[in-house]
Amino acid sequence: MDYNALADLLFPDVTQSPDDMEKRFPARELPEGACVTRIGPSPTGFVHLGNLYNAIIGERLAHQSGGVFYLRIEDTDNKREVEGAVETLINAMNYFNVNFDEGATADGDKGAYGPYRQRQRKDIYHVFAKKLVQMGKAYPCFLTAEEIDAIREQQTANKENPGIYGKYAKCRDLTIDEVKADIAEGKEWVLRFRGEETGEYITVEDAIRGKVEMPRNNMDFVLLKSDGIPTYHFAHVVDDHLMHSTHVIRGEEWLSSLPMHVELFNTLGWKQPIYCHTATLMKIEGTGKRKLSKRKDPELALSYYQQEGISQDVVWEFLLTLLNSNYEEWRLADPEADYREFPYSIAKMSISGALVDLDKLRSISKETICRMSAEKIYENWLGWCEQYNTEFAELIKKYHERTIAALNVGRNAAKPRKDIETWKQACDFMSFYYDETFKVTEDMPAECSAEDVKTFFSKYLETYDHSDDSSAWFAKVKEITEALGYAVKPKDFKKNPEQYKGSIVHITNMIRIALTGHANAPDIWEVSHVLGEDIVRKRLEKWA
Repeated sequence: MDYNALADLLFPDVTQSPDDMEKRFPARELPEGACVTRIGPSPTGFVHLGNLYNAIIGERLAHQSGGVFYLRIEDTDNKREVEGAVETLINAMNYFNVNFDEGATADGDKGAYGPYRQRQRKDIYHVFAKKLVQMGKAYPCFLTAEEIDAIREQQTANKENPGIYGKYAKCRDLTIDEVKADIAEGKEWVLRFRGEETGEYITVEDAIRGKVEMPRNNMDFVLLKSDGIPTYHFAHVVDDHLMHSTHVIRGEEWLSSLPMHVELFNTLGWKQPIYCHTATLMKIEGTGKRKLSKRKDPELALSYYQQEGISQDVVWEFLLTLLNSNYEEWRLADPEADYREFPYSIAKMSISGALVDLDKLRSISKETICRMSAEKIYENWLGWCEQYNTEFAELIKKYHERTIAALNVGRNAAKPRKDIETWKQACDFMSFYYDETFKVTEDMPAECSAEDVKTFFSKYLETYDHSDDSSAWFAKVKEITEALGYAVKPKDFKKNPEQYKGSIVHITNMIRIALTGHANAPDIWEVSHVLGEDIVRKRLEKWA
């Protein structure tokens, strides 16, 4: 076979050479040890937690080393592409503070190694496809879908590995005249890599999994589809070489494809990037664990975290606990540090499934928001409200000063309160600070009769002085408590319940319910001074 003639037949319009491509995409000028990483999502419209999980790894590897992190859109499968999916993905990454140095953006591409959308790089792939044909390592295959199905049925019946290889690769030895005739008849063809059955094994040093040994590729896998667009297997190898990626971060589901990719790098004489196959995202179900499901688990979608109002910082902190087990220890030692200061290490990643525990996420959320200033909470909360709860956004803008004061309640205590866990939940919890959204959701304590409730609030309002400090205020509460026959010290009531109607705990819960609508509320004196005397008196008078 004259492979040069075959290459010219298949790619008559390709005039550039691999050397031309190497000059077009020269080596990057970066510090020694700098990492070049990327994420390469498909524009399917579904942006999931795994995308962000891998993005954080790539971003940390690149930016901790003084390297480059870029976004490449792997849109070679146009059957799965959804309109607007690229914008959805870019917006999601922006929302979660994932910062790319170059790549696809909402306004086009940014960077010297583009295009960063694979369907726009067709001419580049064809240069290397032609090279593989010239080397005798690729050939046109005219097998129809029906013929391939028949081969699979035969392989299944024979209990053989499925695929096109060996005797099943019926087009690999066609003569150039036969190829010409098939093309002249208008038959569609794909370009296949010519695999070898050697029985050898390959060894790859995975940055997360260590040494991985697998059988060498023997498949005649597809390089270019019938429309001339490459498969993922071919496109990512060409792109990661020309874009000079040092690390390829992807899910463990790609491990089975690794022999094909290693074969391509070796055949083309290129240095192989460091592969990093990440663990599957899992969740507890019953007594076991299972893979997160798009159909069953809303928390797999990044949109879930946006709609629930889970802070971007919280999601980062949560994922960092999954990525490195020592993150929580680091956070305890330095609670005020920015999470980007954490010395992330890919060597410390686990190969077992990463457990997505929403209870843990919400606990981290409370801790994270607790550390924020009132101003930062307000800014982030308002940003969420403006997108997902516009009425509440208008409310907190209207009462900006009161809202900041409310967010500061309990923040300077030895053990700051942790009332807010999501921006969505904040709208509910903070609603009592505004008459427009205030409502009583709990009954008065059962220990307090209707008559005692009325009597207490009447006496409370008679002695209420808004200028009292917390000590003077509480002294008055205790005086009324005792006069009504309730224990001033909770332990007295606990020891001798028959001697009292209840304790001061039940009395102060009455005030909380009257002022905030529920018993689980911040310090009454502080809340009163955020609300102001007029609102306090108006709410309490309803019970007197």
